[in-house]
Amino acid sequence: MNQHAERTAVQVRQGAVAPPNFDAYIPLDTDTVADRLSAYSAVAGQLGGAPADWRVREVGDGNLNFVYIVEGPEGSVCAKQALPYVRLVGESWPLPLSRAFYEHAALIRQAEDAGQDAVPEVHIHDGPQALTVMENLAGHVIWRGALIERQRHDTAAIVLGRFCADTLFRSSDLALDPALKKREVALFSGNDALCRISEDLIFTDPYHDHEMNAVTPGTEDAVAEMRADTVWRVAIQEWKWAFMTRSESMLHGDLHSGSVMVTPPGGGERVRVIDPEFAFYGPMGFDLGAVLANLWLNAGAQPGWGEGWQDQQNWVLDQGGRFWDAFAARFTDLWRTERRGEAMVDRVLRDADEAALEAMLARIQNDALGFAGAKMARRIVGLAGVADLRTIPEMDARAACEIRALRLVGHLVKEAAAIGSVAAATDMARDLLRPRGAAT
Repeated sequence: MNQHAERTAVQVRQGAVAPPNFDAYIPLDTDTVADRLSAYSAVAGQLGGAPADWRVREVGDGNLNFVYIVEGPEGSVCAKQALPYVRLVGESWPLPLSRAFYEHAALIRQAEDAGQDAVPEVHIHDGPQALTVMENLAGHVIWRGALIERQRHDTAAIVLGRFCADTLFRSSDLALDPALKKREVALFSGNDALCRISEDLIFTDPYHDHEMNAVTPGTEDAVAEMRADTVWRVAIQEWKWAFMTRSESMLHGDLHSGSVMVTPPGGGERVRVIDPEFAFYGPMGFDLGAVLANLWLNAGAQPGWGEGWQDQQNWVLDQGGRFWDAFAARFTDLWRTERRGEAMVDRVLRDADEAALEAMLARIQNDALGFAGAKMARRIVGLAGVADLRTIPEMDARAACEIRALRLVGHLVKEAAAIGSVAAATDMARDLLRPRGAAT
């Protein structure tokens, strides 16, 4: 961890940081990025040469921010600046610049908990400009795009499982002093605007006729059936209640396959987690469910991409199990070696500590299934759906894939406890996500 990160980590732990004043904020563009970055000696040294020697390109394909890659004679950096509105929608949807502060705080905490290799290294954070300059992940690609192209990164699911275990366990009352945990909950509670987006887009908007929903032609009956299902509607509000009220761990908050970058498959694969601007304290199972949801959405889209879909769908579904197994194994290790907080203490558990671990993992697994269903429905029906489905070229094929995925969603949201495990959910997905009559 560099000196900037170490200093910030200490400040976060002591509760000595807060979102800055943004009165001097000036948005960047490709013509002004170089001059701005030249004011930061650490960044200028990383790039080498003078601003006139630097090449700037805008690469952001997300929904909220601008992202610039800046290349100089000696190196390169990635500069990410928040906008005072949702980029996908425009100025009609304002959004606080403070999200850049919470993203930076989360990056520092994640590097501390999961290791610097888990996330991009931060070179400098200019709070009043909502600007973070970080490592350029050259040679990496977005995992979602790689999955759509049917690339197979055999280590990605395992790395993500361990990342989730490290960040969720070490930011919880299982590991932290209670006073520190409460300070961190208070710190991230200020990210309420991003939480509200999740609360609306995941748990509310898909279940009524909202103007920002995007219902694929041909899926109208399936969507109407979802909205008419009383059990489903009650269940999704129970999951929303859990999301809003259970401050168990610091979450990434948006851990989908578009927030993961990977290097080419094979020897030396690297995996990095990016974009934690939705970070807040919530239920452990939410981040896990987000990863599972995006794997299952990709698996559900495979028949729409034609020949070879069966083999690829099976491989993608297998990754959900590998992800959960890696999480559970690492969580178990941490339970046995780093359980120093005031929750689940040995002086009470004594010889029941393994039973308590088993019960906790069962609850987290149940939560992961329910939140996976919630995340899948949001990406099928709501704003900013996944490219896995929405770039299927034939509309009828896309609609068929989405209808099958919604059937799986219904079971996950309503019957998570009865399904009980990621392994059982995977078997269910293998059955429901393939066209009827198709061989496994």
